[in-house]
Order: sequence, then structure tokens, then C-alpha cells
Amino acid sequence: MPIALPQAQVLPTAEAATYADWFACLAEPVRVRLLHAVATSPKGVTVGALTQILGTSQSTCSFHLRKLAEVGFVRTHKEGTATIVTINEACCTGLPHAADAVMGLLGPQPCCPDNLPTDVTVRALDPGDWPAVRRIYGEGIATGIATFETTVPNRATLDARWLPDHRWVAELDGELVGWTAAAPVSARDCYAGVAETAVYVAEAHRGRGIGKALLYKQVTEADTAGLWTLQTSIFTENRASLALHHAAGYRTIGLRERIARRDDTWHDTFFVERRSPVN
Repeated sequence: MPIALPQAQVLPTAEAATYADWFACLAEPVRVRLLHAVATSPKGVTVGALTQILGTSQSTCSFHLRKLAEVGFVRTHKEGTATIVTINEACCTGLPHAADAVMGLLGPQPCCPDNLPTDVTVRALDPGDWPAVRRIYGEGIATGIATFETTVPNRATLDARWLPDHRWVAELDGELVGWTAAAPVSARDCYAGVAETAVYVAEAHRGRGIGKALLYKQVTEADTAGLWTLQTSIFTENRASLALHHAAGYRTIGLRERIARRDDTWHDTFFVERRSPVN
């Protein structure tokens, strides 16, 4: 009896062509070194400085920078007589995404990490928590890469938007330091198990695993409650949030280019989702 092999997945032609252009551009070691030099210079770097770093002529450096700019890896602008080169932040997540897509690594990831902080308590949101929740929301808005909102919604708006049983807050040493919530994506019955999630951590407590603890609570309780899909959009500049969601079992579905504007600037977002292993 012949062995039944799993059917191979096929990468869409348009995506394959885009990724091929990206990889072809990087088939030159000088460009790889240039891209690395620019990516590790958050405030930008001059063409002259790049020429010195690489030890090449300015004409050679400019030629390879033009190739990187054509594909969209870098951006250039003038400051006086100097040409400043900056990284296209979308590439910092878009390029790894392309490699993952080609290698078939964008399936659901296991949930969740077992190294949750032991000093963080996650519990249901209480009425008295609203001032701290809104303050932390405002701190997220201030980063410019957490949401397209520019002002904090009032309590009544958030209370009406969020699912009552899917609002969680994190406490550290008695202080409320973060929150996560889920909202229905549609009023239609067929989407009753699909929710959009958000997670925010207080500015002074980021990088301590609080977001990890919050998302762990969010996704495990969602599984228990019968929500079969959690989804959210993440600014391409917000690499920390993308990594956090991947660790909680979310997968990247795609890049939404110029999806909306914030402060007159168009932004791209990654659309990520988590499918429940239970439902």
C-alpha cells in the first residue's frame, strides 16, 4: 500500500516574487554589511560614515545603498549637504517574516512559555482599577507605536467594548502594572468565538515579564471559555510586542501596508492571530 504523504503547501506567487527580490538584493555581501550598519544606527548614519565603516569608495557605497533603497530596506533624506540613511523599520520584522514564510514556520506556536514571573499576580479587573488602567493606556499611546488612538477612551467606552469575562490586570507589589482585554470583532453569531485583544504594561515596569503573564492568562482563559480565535494588529516598529505575541502562540498572518495614519504618518501593521488548540 502506498504511503500517504502530507500535501505540500504552496507559497502564493506574488509573495514569492516579493521575497525573491528581497533575497536577491542581499546576495551581495557589501549590501548585507551596509544594511547591518544602518540597522544598528537607530538615529541614522551619513553616507560618508558608512563609507568609512565599510572601507569602500563613496561611489561603491552609494551604488549599493541605492539598491537597498529600491527594494525598501533603507530610506535616505538630506540634512544640509549630508545624506542621512535610516532603516525602514518594517524590514526589521518583515525580513524575518519572509524567511519564516518561505521555511513554513508560520503555523501556530505552542502556548505558552513556562518562565512566567513569580512575583506578578494576574486577576480579573475590578471597578476600582479603571483609573490605573486608563493611565497605563495613556502611557502606551505616548509611545506612538502601540495604537492608532491618540487619546484614552473613557471608562464607559472601554466598558462597553470589552468582553466582561476577558479583562485582566497585573499587580506587582500591590501596584497595578498592566492590563489585557478582549473585544468581540463582530456582532454576528458566526464570529462569536473571535475576539481582538490588547495588552498594555506600565512604562516603569516594561521588560519584566508582565506582558507575558498577562497574555498567558488571556489565552488560557479564552481557551477555557470557548473563544477559538484571538487576533490583533501590531505596528511593524513594535518588535517587542510581536515577539511577546509569538511566545503566546500567535502567528503572523500578513503585513497590512499603510493601513491607517497616526499623527499624519501612515503605518504598516502585522496582523497576528492565535487559534485555540481546544476549539
